[in-house]
Amino acid sequence: MRKSLVVSACMMGLLMGALPAFAGDGLFGTIEFRAKSLKALPKWTRVLKTLQKEEKAYAKCAKDVRECGGGAMLSWRGKIRSLQGEGGLATIQAVNSFANQWPYIEDYKNYGVSDYWATPTEFLPNSGDCEDYAIFKYVTLKRLGFNPEDMRLAVVKDTVRNIAHAVLVVKYADTFYVMDSLFDVVLPDTQVMQYLPYYSVNETTRWAHIMPREMGRK
Repeated sequence: MRKSLVVSACMMGLLMGALPAFAGDGLFGTIEFRAKSLKALPKWTRVLKTLQKEEKAYAKCAKDVRECGGGAMLSWRGKIRSLQGEGGLATIQAVNSFANQWPYIEDYKNYGVSDYWATPTEFLPNSGDCEDYAIFKYVTLKRLGFNPEDMRLAVVKDTVRNIAHAVLVVKYADTFYVMDSLFDVVLPDTQVMQYLPYYSVNETTRWAHIMPREMGRK
C-alpha cells in the first residue's frame, strides 16, 4: 500500500480529533490514544455502511448455494461452514491462510484509484491489496462469531520495506495476533517487530499510536 500521503492525511484527522484516553501497552508496544468518532476515516465508514447492505447477500448465500453468484463466494461459504463452531487460534490461522490465497492486486488495476477499501463482494471476484485482505478477514471472523470489539484493522509502517501496510489484528486469550497478507503464519504482535502502527480502528473506536520514546521528545 504505497499511500504515504493518504496515511499522513488520516493521521492529521486522527490527531485533530478528541483523544481522551491512552494506555502504555497498546498494539506493537505503542501508547494508544482512543476516540469514539470514526469521522476521520471516511473509507472505513463507507465500508461499514456497505457491509450492512451486503449482509443480506451473505445470508442468502449461507442458506442456498444458488444465491452465491460465483465460485469465489461458494468457496468462502464452504470455508465458513467448515470452521463453524471451531473458534480459537486455529480458526484465526485458517482464515488468514484462506484469504491469502487471493493474489495481490493494486487498487489502480481494480478501480482506477490509488486507495480503495473493498468489501468481500468486491474482494472475492477481484482480489485486492493489503487493507482489502484485512477487511475480508475481519468479516469472515465476524461471521464465525468473533467479537468485533476484539478485532482491529491496523494501518502500519513497514520499516523493512519503508512503505505503509495494513493488517488485521485479533485479540485472543489476552494476546493480539497479527493476520498479515504477506505471510500465512499468525504471530503475536510482540513478535512482529517491523511494524509501527499509524492508527487502528474497529466498528466503534479508532486509536492513534505513538512509540513510548516519542512521549519524551520536545
